[in-house]
Amino acid sequence: MSVQSLFNEPLLNKYNINGPRYTSYPTALEFGPLTQKLPLKDAFVQSQQQALSLYIHIPFCHQLCYYCGCNKVVTRHQDKADRYLDYLEKEIRQLPVCAKAPPVKQIHLGGGSPSFLTLAQHTRLIALLTTHFSVEKGAQKSIEIDPRGVTTEYLSGLSKLGFNRVSIGVQDTTEKVQEAINRVQDTSHIATLVKHAKQLGMTSVNLDLIYGLPHQTLSSFTETLSHVLTMRPQRVSLFSYAHLPARFAAQRKIDNAWLPQAQSKTALMKLAMETLNGAGYELIGMDHFALPDDELAKAQRSGTLHRNFQGYTTMGDLDLLGLGVSSISAVGPAYLQNPKTLNDYYSKLDEGKPSQHHGCFLSSDDQIRRYIIQQLMCNLALSVNDVENRFAINFANYFKEELTELQAFVDDGLLTVTPHAIFATSSARLLIRVIAMTFDAYLASKKNLHRYSRVI
Repeated sequence: MSVQSLFNEPLLNKYNINGPRYTSYPTALEFGPLTQKLPLKDAFVQSQQQALSLYIHIPFCHQLCYYCGCNKVVTRHQDKADRYLDYLEKEIRQLPVCAKAPPVKQIHLGGGSPSFLTLAQHTRLIALLTTHFSVEKGAQKSIEIDPRGVTTEYLSGLSKLGFNRVSIGVQDTTEKVQEAINRVQDTSHIATLVKHAKQLGMTSVNLDLIYGLPHQTLSSFTETLSHVLTMRPQRVSLFSYAHLPARFAAQRKIDNAWLPQAQSKTALMKLAMETLNGAGYELIGMDHFALPDDELAKAQRSGTLHRNFQGYTTMGDLDLLGLGVSSISAVGPAYLQNPKTLNDYYSKLDEGKPSQHHGCFLSSDDQIRRYIIQQLMCNLALSVNDVENRFAINFANYFKEELTELQAFVDDGLLTVTPHAIFATSSARLLIRVIAMTFDAYLASKKNLHRYSRVI
C-alpha cells in the first residue's frame, strides 16, 4: 500500500468533518435509560456467541494528563483501589449470568491506568476473575500501562499472572510536548520496558502515539518516531488528539495557540504513516499499525478484522462483558453501560441493583447498519449478497437513499459500487468514517455532529 495515495489534499479538506469513531453502532451518544429488570441476562439470552471477552475498567491515575478524555480518578491514595476491588467483586457476585457465562478467551484491563494497581492488587483481581469465570488456559490477557510507574520487576509480576500483551502509553517523546500535556517520562525507560516485555515472551507489545499535541512539529515528531522504530514494537496505535475543552476540563490547561493547525496536523499524520509504513508496518484500519506477522495484519488480509470499544481486534466472535465504573458491555443485541462516577457505581451495587443502567437494545435496523458499518470500518468493503443473506432484505430497496448518497464518493474516486458489492479505494481509507456515516440512521439531523471530533 502506498501511503502517498491516502493524502489527496482536496478530498481530505472536503471530507474532514466531525464524525463518530464507530467503536459501536449506535454510538454511546444514543444510549438511554434501560427499562429491563435484568438487562444483562436478557442480552445473554438473545446472544448467539459461544465465548466471552472481559473488559475491566481501572479508573485510577497517579497524575492528570491534560490531553486525556478517559473516565478517570486522579489520586495518590492506593487504598482507593482496594475499595474498588471490593466493589468489582460485589458486581461480579451480583451478575445474573456469571455462573453460566460462556468461557472467557480474552481479558483486557483499561483505564485510567491499570498499572495504578500494585502486583498484590492485580493478584487479587486475577484470582477474582478466575474464581467466578471459566477462563480458558492460554486466554489473551492484555493491560494498558503508564510507564512512569512501572518497573521491569512489575512487568515480570504481570507476566507471572498470565498477562501476555501490554500496551504502553508513549504519546510523544519530546520534552516540550510532554511538559505541555503534563506527562514527562523517560524514553530510555520505555525502551527498557519494551525490551523486557519481549524477553518475557509477551506475544504483543503496543505503543500509543498521538499526533496534534501542543508544540508538536515535523522535526520533533520525526524524533519520536525514530525512538519508536528503535524499540520495534509489534504494534503502534496512532491517534488524533481531539481538543474538546468544553467536554474535558483538563484540556483547558492546553492553550489553543500551542496546537498545530489543521494543515500541520495532517502533515504530522502523514509523516507518521509514511515512516511506519516505510519501516515495514502495515496500516490496520484507520489508525493502527502492525508488523506483517502480527495477527491483526493477518486478520485484515483475510477479511476477519473486527472493531470494538478497545479498537481493532481479531476476536469479533466474542460477547464483551464490561466490569467496573463506566464500562460498556456489548452482548448480543445490546450495549449496556455501568454508571460513569464511582459514587453512582458504588450506590447501585450497595442497593443490589444491576450495575448496567444505561445503554440500548438494538432494533433489527440497528443490527443491519451495525454490520455494514463494521465491515466498512474493518475491511473497507461490503458484500451486498452477504448482507441480504444474513438479514433477509433486498439491499437496493432497503438502502435506496443511502446508495444515492454514496454516488458523491463514487464521483470522487473513493468508492466502487456494484449491485453485488461496495469497495473503498485505497485513497478512501482515511475517510472511511465519513463513508460509514452514510449508513448511520442517527445522524440524519446532524444535530450531534458537534459532539464528535474531526475525522482527520
